[in-house]
Amino acid sequence: MSELLLEVKGLKKYFPITGGLLGRKQGEVKAVDDVSFYVKKGETLGIVGESGCGKSTTGRLLMRLIEASDGRIIFEDKEITKMSKSELRRVRRDIQMVFQDPYASLNPRHSVEQILEEPLIVHGIGSKEERKKRVKEMLEVVGLSSYHAKRYPHQFSGGQRQRIGIARALMTKPKLIIADEPVSALDVSIQAQVLNLMKDIQKEFNLTYIFIAHDLGVVRHISDRVGVMYLGRLIELADCEELYENPKHPYTKALLSAVPIPDPDLKKQTILIEGELPSPANPPSGCAFHTRCTECMDICKTTRPEEHNLNGHYVACHLYNK
Repeated sequence: MSELLLEVKGLKKYFPITGGLLGRKQGEVKAVDDVSFYVKKGETLGIVGESGCGKSTTGRLLMRLIEASDGRIIFEDKEITKMSKSELRRVRRDIQMVFQDPYASLNPRHSVEQILEEPLIVHGIGSKEERKKRVKEMLEVVGLSSYHAKRYPHQFSGGQRQRIGIARALMTKPKLIIADEPVSALDVSIQAQVLNLMKDIQKEFNLTYIFIAHDLGVVRHISDRVGVMYLGRLIELADCEELYENPKHPYTKALLSAVPIPDPDLKKQTILIEGELPSPANPPSGCAFHTRCTECMDICKTTRPEEHNLNGHYVACHLYNK
């Protein structure tokens, strides 16, 4: 196995629910509930799931933009969850993030040059001349021109803004980039351009990606391995083609059955998921998916399924109890 870059063990994030006159805690939202995975150097791990499953919260936890309730995050044998602010700042040079909304993630009052220089200034990298040179280099890497440096975010299209966001993430020469739905706000024609750009950059700079998305087609295009999340839990994880050709979990099967196929003559059975998504403030007992599962058994209602390793294909489902 290739060298591990990141390892996540038992990661949890519970947000308190407060109410009443005194603002007392009345419950908690289990946004991320005992998630474990690893990422190898140079690969792309896709994390997919419907809105509210906890995938974006997981991305923010990995950078400690929000603090975890429990669990361990180990990056290059160093535990991020226990680091001081000064140690964390050094590690953040190596872990950068591309955000979902290219409109909201760029400061409208700053020129592109100021936006791209900022990470270098924060981390004390390079002289003024070296920073300006790197800004021009990174703009050209992402398919923009050096003269764009003097412009402001409102003068660019959505696709161009996301390229600027990618350039900003590259400025500190990171090892890991967490991309939180980086193409979901873009037109389909622009999505392909940005995805291909990210793949080219990955080869050029030997990057590792965690790619968070809800679009199964996008995830398949860019990922080496894919993890499926449901209600704060990671329920299936496998190599990309293995997961798409041979899904194990009933939820994954239902998701993949709904992906349109560009062939009008090919008939495919769609598996309908019944009922509403349960609230993460009051998740079902046992398996989180049992309230909507067509293959639900009695054990699913009471006992949380353990993760089974089926030759490198991990699935948390009682159907595979030995």
